[in-house]
Amino acid sequence: QVQLVESGGGSVQAGESLRLSCAASGYTYIKRCMGWFRQAPGKEREGVAAIYTGSGDTYYADSVRGRFTVSQENVKNTVYLQMNSLKPDDTAMYYCAAVSDGCGSLWYRKNFPYWGQGTQVTVSS
Repeated sequence: QVQLVESGGGSVQAGESLRLSCAASGYTYIKRCMGWFRQAPGKEREGVAAIYTGSGDTYYADSVRGRFTVSQENVKNTVYLQMNSLKPDDTAMYYCAAVSDGCGSLWYRKNFPYWGQGTQVTVSS
């Protein structure tokens, strides 16, 4: 059974950084789209960033481009989300998700069958 486990969330001040990790297990490492999503209370879920593990191509929402970086470490079957210059608006539960497909520019509309449990990020001003 495929499992995704996020870690690295926490509470920080505006301007600080966090790195989230998403460790995948339960299946052979294959080319897939790994996405990071977030959802704040009362708001819709937002696709934040994604990486296609086959090529390393990355995709970002306008709200985080230039501040967040998504990367992968194949030997550990892990994807990271480096978040710099955090803002209070970044406060949300962050989830990683996986689909055995390419990403593409509309990756956030894909049907991701595998999801992690989420990790909370809280940014105070």
